[in-house]
Amino acid sequence: MTRSAILNGRLYDPASGLDKRGNLYIDGDRLVGVGEQPPSGFVADQEINVDGLWVLPGLFDLYACLRQPGFEHKGTFASELRAAVKGGVTSVCCPPNTSPVNDSAAVSNLINDLARETGLSRVYALGAITQGLSGEQLSEMYALKAAGCIGVTNLRRPFRNNKIMKRCLEYACSHDITVFACPEDAALAQDGCVHEGAIASRLGLAGIPASAETLAVSQWLMLAEDTDVRLHLGPLSCARSVELVREAKQRGLKVTANVALANLMFTEACIEDFDSRFHVRPPLRREQDRQALLDGLREGVLDVIVSKHEPHEIAALLAPFAETEPGMSQLETWLSQMLLLSRESQIDFGVLLAASTVGPARVSGLGGGALKVGELADFSVFDPNAEWTPTAVQWMSAGKNSPWLDRTLPGVVTMTWVGGKNVYPSVTQ
Repeated sequence: MTRSAILNGRLYDPASGLDKRGNLYIDGDRLVGVGEQPPSGFVADQEINVDGLWVLPGLFDLYACLRQPGFEHKGTFASELRAAVKGGVTSVCCPPNTSPVNDSAAVSNLINDLARETGLSRVYALGAITQGLSGEQLSEMYALKAAGCIGVTNLRRPFRNNKIMKRCLEYACSHDITVFACPEDAALAQDGCVHEGAIASRLGLAGIPASAETLAVSQWLMLAEDTDVRLHLGPLSCARSVELVREAKQRGLKVTANVALANLMFTEACIEDFDSRFHVRPPLRREQDRQALLDGLREGVLDVIVSKHEPHEIAALLAPFAETEPGMSQLETWLSQMLLLSRESQIDFGVLLAASTVGPARVSGLGGGALKVGELADFSVFDPNAEWTPTAVQWMSAGKNSPWLDRTLPGVVTMTWVGGKNVYPSVTQ
């Protein structure tokens, strides 16, 4: 086992309140010293001086599409996990909208095998709560959990009726499985592609009203209260959704919630030029909603930030706005966007970092997400004073659907370590 010492960095870990200059000591895949000297007898095989740089817990993404199996023309484990480690992301959770759908242990095991073969970020899976995400027959939830799935979801696919929805929650609760709900009323959202409002009307685009989300949030919360299931909601995009989650937590419901990075960074104003890179679900909403989401993070109402990384091939964006496929390629610029957000929106970087590390680690039930002795050595080294301009040539993800291409961003990830191994920049570039 290799022993390493990361010297003279700013150790920045909101989970433990750590923010000081110091050293990090690694023995094999674990941290054996954080700021303090490790046990006597520790001799590092390598020492790396990171003076002036930040040492951060690895980001944990609860929603990142890796596209395999079935959509390799959009991305692969190799391309998307290279993007992840370039962005300081050490753990990702992939949704079940693959082909075949991840509704069985066989598909989950295939995902586990692909992750092992790639050997970069850790990969966890969400299983489908219904067979084929059809909203009709319950999936083999217990087998999915046994295969390593950290939860189940039906994404934005509707259930055939509320009785089936409730049965799914009851079954998940009986096996102590977290349900990940993407709240959206299918009828109200039908054919919509942007936030329903003045801008959508002026551009002639069909809108998705805020009520499509808030009605669904209310329904999920009511059924969660009836069934006592552990519920994780999101991504949320509306001010009223934040209020509903706040009230549910005050009532003692076992509910957590996330917000997508794009909804923190952008508003509906970005669609003025029909730029399909801003076609996302949930849609970008009003500035009032964006501010409410930031307040929700500050107050701890929202527990998690997700990248909602959804890479697409160029052809998926070459159509009229409403006909393009929604989604952004987000993994590589996550830390840079958080640094920019903290500077422009006056939200503490530590709040954003906690919601991207220890927050998702707790929701997943896996623990970690912190720089602590005994934890896995998953971390990144970040230069907040450097700048970079992502280009299509440098871009690791197969999906070039990012509004950040050719724009200068603050902060550069200089190294990413997973399980005590330096996986970036040692990966092929």
